This record gives sequence, C-alpha cells and structure tokens, in this order.
Amino acid sequence: MRFYRQTSAAFAAAFLLCAGCAQQGTTPDIQTAADGITPPVMGWSSWNAFRVNINEDIIKNQADLLVQKGLKDAGYNYVNIDDGFFGERDAEGKMHAHTTRFPNGMKPVVDHIHGLGMKAGIYTDAGNNTCGSRGDNDVNGIGAGIYGHEDQDAQLYFGEWGFDFIKIDYCGGSDLGLDERKRYTAIRESIDKVNKNVSVNICRWAFPGTWGKELAASWRISGDINASWESLKYVVGKNLYLSAYARDGHYNDMDMMIIGFRNNSRVGGKGLTVNEEIAQFGLWCIMSSPLLIGCDLAALPDSSLQLLTNRELIALNQDPLGLQAYVAQHDNEGYVLVKDIEKKRGLARALAFYNPSDQPCRFSVPFNILELDGEVKVRDLVEHADLGTFSDRLEMTLPPRSGRFFRIEGKKRLEPSVYEAEWAYLPLFNDLGKNPTGITYAYDDRMSGKMKVRYLGGQPENYAEWPEVYSEEGGEYGLTVYYSYGKGRKLEISVNGTMTGSGELADDNECHSVTIPVTLKPGYNVIRIGNSYNWAPDIDRFTLAKAME
Repeated sequence: MRFYRQTSAAFAAAFLLCAGCAQQGTTPDIQTAADGITPPVMGWSSWNAFRVNINEDIIKNQADLLVQKGLKDAGYNYVNIDDGFFGERDAEGKMHAHTTRFPNGMKPVVDHIHGLGMKAGIYTDAGNNTCGSRGDNDVNGIGAGIYGHEDQDAQLYFGEWGFDFIKIDYCGGSDLGLDERKRYTAIRESIDKVNKNVSVNICRWAFPGTWGKELAASWRISGDINASWESLKYVVGKNLYLSAYARDGHYNDMDMMIIGFRNNSRVGGKGLTVNEEIAQFGLWCIMSSPLLIGCDLAALPDSSLQLLTNRELIALNQDPLGLQAYVAQHDNEGYVLVKDIEKKRGLARALAFYNPSDQPCRFSVPFNILELDGEVKVRDLVEHADLGTFSDRLEMTLPPRSGRFFRIEGKKRLEPSVYEAEWAYLPLFNDLGKNPTGITYAYDDRMSGKMKVRYLGGQPENYAEWPEVYSEEGGEYGLTVYYSYGKGRKLEISVNGTMTGSGELADDNECHSVTIPVTLKPGYNVIRIGNSYNWAPDIDRFTLAKAME
C-alpha cells in the first residue's frame, strides 16, 4: 500500500476550508520574466469625463496636464480619444473628423501628443454604428463604425493620422448580431497591414474567449463602469477568477478608473470615498488591468493624484512577469489575492486584502497558503511603510469597502499542494452568454473558496488545465480530485500529455473525492482534467501529496 504525505500548505487549506466539499488537505525550474513582455497600458481616456463632447482643445489640454501633474513621469503615456471625433464619410467612404470639434483634423492632435513624448489612441466600433450614436444620440456615429471599411479606416487611423492604440467597441456589432471572433480578426488583419505594433483593446463588455489573446493586448471583461462603489464591486467580481487568461503581455481590462470623480453626472454615480479609491487603484494594479485615468485632469483632487502616482502600487501593475493576482482565500466576505512579482517562484509576492462588503471584515491568512515559510517581511504599499516581520500568519480587520496592499517576502518558498478549479485555464470558456451549458466558473458555497468549474467535458477540447503544477524534485504523488455531480460521469486526467486513470466516481450528486497516483517531473507540470465524450463532474480542486515509501 502506498501512503501520501500531506504538506503543511495542504493542511492549512484543509483547516480553513472544512465545510461541504472542502474536506482537505535551490529549485530546478525557477524562472524570471521573459524578455519583451509588454506591461498593461497606462494613460488617460476621454470617455468617462467627456463622452462624445470632446474637441481638439480638450484633448491637447489633458495631454498637457498628464505632463504637468507628473503623471507622464509615473508611466501614464497614452492619450486615448474615445467616441465623438467622427464627422462624416465622403463619397469614397473615407472618414473625416468632426469639423466643429476637430476643425484642424486629427493629425495635429496626434502630433501634439507625440511631441510630448506620449502615444495616441483612437476609437471605433466593430459594426456600423458607434455606442455614442446609441447612448448619446450622436448622429455622427451612425455609419462611423469600421464594418465594411476595415482597410480604409486602418490606413487612415494608423498610416495617415499615426495613432498607436485603438479601442474597438461592439454596439454596432451587437445590433447586427455579428460574430465577435470573425469581426475582431478581420479588423486586426487590416491593422496589421499598416502597423503591427498597434495596441488593440477588444471592448465586448465580457470576457470574449481565449482567442482574444491572438488579436489584442487587452479585452474588457464587463459592462461600462460608473463612479460608484456598486459598479466597481461588479467589475472586480467579473475579474476575480480570470487570472489564467492574463499572460504573455495580454490582459483582462477592468475599464477606465473612476478615481478623481466627485458627483460627476457625466459618468454616473456619486464618486468614491478615499478608501474606495485606494481599493480601486490597488486592485487594478495587482490584477494587472490597464491603468486608464477617466476623470477630467483639471479637476483631479490632490489626494487622487497622490494615489495615481504611487510608484510602489504601479510597480505591481507594470511588473515584468505580467501576472494577474488570483484568489488564494475567500473567507466570509473577504478576498485574499496574491501573485508572484519580480521572479517566478521567488521569495517576494504581492498580496491584497479586499473587503467589498458594507461591514468590517476580519482577515487571518496563514503564510503557508501563500506558499511562504519562515518569518515574512510585510510592507504596506499605500503607506510606504514596513509593517515588520511576522510568523505563521497575517491578521487584520478592514473597514467596509476597502483594500490593503502589501509586498511580502519570506525566507523559503513552499511547494504548492492545492490547485483550485477557479485557477484553471479553460480553452473553451467565454462570458458572452450564448451557450447555457458552456464551461464556466460557478459559485457553490460547499466548495473550497466557494467556487467550482462546471460543464466540463463533452468534447476533447473542453478541459481544465493547470499549466504550472510545481514539484521541486519530481517523483510519485497522490493526486486527489474533489468533485460533485459524479453520477453517470467520468474523469480523464492527463499529466504532461500522458493520460492516467481516474478511479471510480460516486454514483450520486454529492461532494466526494478520488485519489490516483501520478508521476511529476521536477519543475513545472501540465495537468488537464476533462472527459472527451461525456460530461465530467463539477470540479472543486485537486491536491497533491508526496508518496511515502
């Protein structure tokens, strides 16, 4: 009989997550960031503050203010012109700028931005009509979308006018019922004929699918944000479990920041308190969202400016690893997010405590579930203060609607033993809502972390993948899968491309586990779970325990 040794990290997870399904439990492959990973875009965008009511003077003034207020020096180097610059198409279909808003055309505006040492962004819609034509009754947006004018508009925007970035909306595409992947692919191909270095943002208001990485530097994952905590909480909630898709210089976009708004009716909402602004900026940074300021910089409060230029938080966003923090613990109403920074599997990590609720929230986080051992140094990145060295765990209470953000550094990195389903990469996942039985991350309070993956299997491509399952020395392990809804279903598990057995599943819909032996190589391993020709059970997580002779 073979026995398996449960690691301390698995034991901690077992202790913390013990309800329902939550029944627990010098390295050879450490890597630094690959050269050339592009960090998330930083800059300013016109939509939230001005909507379609933009003009040449506004854009130039906002660009000047980025420089004057030190924001450019802090890294904000894009000035993005959103909806509202459109005039009309001539008889040949060529777009012209709005003659009143931009009487000198768009090229002088781009030249002004470039002359300040920054980059310029533009806007279009994947369909015929822009969102401004729908929501702001801007008649100039009718027929201003890129549909049917892909090559023509790409040559104008990136060849003649010289823009560096484009946000591609989907109001017109939605109205026509167009296929998202085909539309954005066609637009990307037209852009590449002119300038392959253009940064593209897919604005489909939901995670569009894993194909987005082939076409864009970033993609929106939610509907438009407004200047309220409720809206911010909704947007963050849409991104909490998308960390697997932020990789290799491509990012989940949580929309423009609403920092700096005070009772601004243009964007909706009453604005944020100081604590709420800190929560937004810290979360946008640790989750590697593009950092686009959305307010009128002329009215930016000093406290907001100080926050937006916090270089320690910005460093999390611009970190060379380009990772999005994942949820390591969800207890009560609080979320604990963590990610590697500076060096993969190094001793330093970024940590966030996030309390979205309207009540104080107590956090008690053992360091071993953050994969750190020994005494851990903790630095508060908002206060720019070292909090000291802690053993075993970090504990604190956060006020309602707030976040705390830290750099932590331990003396030893632990081998992980718990892999949650919500951390998995799902190649067929999207959030478009077109397939009611499409694979998805789903809430289930019986599960560890209260989340699971459901609608797994049914075809060979519909699997869950954990591409960085780490073993220090390799060898024999017991892999335990925690699941529910096993009746009439089967599991297929592969390790580094080799299919292994799955064991017998319980013939009911309750929470169970099954353990199988697997062999891991030293360093990173790829584990996939699915079912090629039938549904797989809902997956909570899997754990690894080293085999004992």
